[in-house]
Amino acid sequence: MDERWSAPAKVNLSLRVGRPRADGYHPLESIVQTIDWVDDLYFGDADEDLLEIEGADLPADGENLVWKAADALKITDRDPLRIELTKRIPSGAGLGGGSSDAACVIAAVGERYRVPADARLAAARSVGADVTFFLTGGTARMEGIGERITPLDAPSDFSVVVVAPRYGLSTPTVYRTWDELGYPPGRVVEATRLPPSLRNTEIVNDLTAAAISLEPGLGDLISELSERWERPVMMSGSGSAVFGCFADLDEASDAAVAVADAGASRACALRRHGVHRLDR
Repeated sequence: MDERWSAPAKVNLSLRVGRPRADGYHPLESIVQTIDWVDDLYFGDADEDLLEIEGADLPADGENLVWKAADALKITDRDPLRIELTKRIPSGAGLGGGSSDAACVIAAVGERYRVPADARLAAARSVGADVTFFLTGGTARMEGIGERITPLDAPSDFSVVVVAPRYGLSTPTVYRTWDELGYPPGRVVEATRLPPSLRNTEIVNDLTAAAISLEPGLGDLISELSERWERPVMMSGSGSAVFGCFADLDEASDAAVAVADAGASRACALRRHGVHRLDR
C-alpha cells in the first residue's frame, strides 16, 4: 500500500441544537460544508502499526481516532500500516479535523480490503458523530447526532475566510455548558447580509453563547472581525474557529491577510467532496 489522501476541514454554516436525549446525546440539525483546508495522510506497509504525526502534538497510540477508525472496520487479517499524518487543520476549532482523518482511514483501508459501503458507514458512525459526513463531504444537511446525512446543492457564490484563534475548545465541555446555561438559542443572521444561496436557510449557531462563556475573548474576536470585514461572522461547530463569507477566493484571500494577527487565518474555497485519494 502506497497511497496519499487528503482529509478536508468543514464549517457548520448553520447549527441548531436540541436538548439532550435520554442517552445524553444532543439532537442537531446542521448545514455542513467541506472546505479547502486539509490534512494529508500517507498510507504505507510496515512491520507493525505505526503513526507518525507532523504539525501537532497528538497521541499516536490507540487513543488516536486514526487507529480507532482502522479497528472499527473489523478486518481480521489486516496487514500492519504505516500512516504519516500531516496536520494543518487546527485542533479544538470545530473544523472536524480529527473526524476527517478518521474518515480518511476508513475510506483508504476500506477500499484496499474491499469493505462494503454499508460496513464503512457503520464503522464511521461508531467512531464519531460527524465522521460519516466526511466520507462524501460537499454540502449536506446533518441530523440526528450527526449520522443522518442528506446531500444538498453546492453553493457557488461565495468562499470563506476561517480564523482559528490560538486557543481551542472541548466539544463536550461546550455542550455541557450550553445545557448549564439553559439551552440558549443562537442569534439568527439577517438574510440580506448573506450570500444569495444562503438567504433561504436559517443561519445560526446555538452553541455560540456557551463557547463565549468559556472563552470571553471569542466574543471579542467575533465583534472585531464583523467590524473589520463589515459582514456577519459565525462560529463553526462548537468553536473556537469563526468564519465569514466573501464573494470569491480573491476577496477572501485579501480578507484573510488583513486579519492574520487574529490567529490562523485562511481563505478557503468550498470543496465538493470529502476525503479523497490524491492520485485520482
